[in-house]
This record gives sequence, C-alpha cells and structure tokens, in this order.
Amino acid sequence: MFKYQETTRAITVTVEPTYLEDQSSPEESHYVWKYHVRIDNGGEETVQIRNRYWRITDSLGRVQEVRGPGVVGEQPILHPGESFEYTSGTPLKTPSGIMVGTYQMEGTGGERFDIAIPAFSLDSPHQAIRLN
Repeated sequence: MFKYQETTRAITVTVEPTYLEDQSSPEESHYVWKYHVRIDNGGEETVQIRNRYWRITDSLGRVQEVRGPGVVGEQPILHPGESFEYTSGTPLKTPSGIMVGTYQMEGTGGERFDIAIPAFSLDSPHQAIRLN
C-alpha cells in the first residue's frame, strides 16, 4: 500500500489509494478504488477547505475533471496543528489510472489559495505490466 504526500504552505496532504476488487467487474471494464485523504495543518494560520479540483486520467488517456465545494459534503476548518481525514472513491473503465488535484483553502483574513494534492496511481492487479 503506497502513500503519496505533498506539502504546500505548511499544509500536508497524504493520500492512500486502495483497489476494491469486490466492487469491480473487470469483465465489464469497471474498476473501483477508494482513497483515504489526510490533511494536516502544520502552519500557524487557521484555514478552511472551500473547494476541490480533481483531474482523473485513465490508462487510455481519457481525462475526467471534478470540481465542487469542500470535501465529502463538508468544508472543514483546520486550526493550527489539526487534521481532517476522509475516504472517497472513483471508478474507471480501465484497470489503471492516475489522479491529481488541488484544494482551495481560505485563511482567516479571507485570502484564498490552492494547495496541491499529490498525483497518485490507481493500480489494479488486472493491469498488464508494460516495460518502457
């Protein structure tokens, strides 16, 4: 199990993706992953997650973009030293892909800024190994 991590302005985002064999149907080109996200506020400012942006690319290069308010229906406030965790999921029509994105944060003074969500690989045991 791999963990992917990125820090922007003292806010660290850690993502751990997991392939869900029991929810996938490879014979129907349906592959499902869950991903667990932890956001740690290591800075000195209170911040709130306002919006999310995801770019999901499957192994054929097809791109899906997802934008929306907050995460899992919430716009959590993170005081210095606090963290927020959630789990979500995504389906693909191919046995592998990659996700990357940003969270738009708002500081106590109203300033909005983006923090990076690290690119992470969606791999299933059904992906053929290719040597480049």
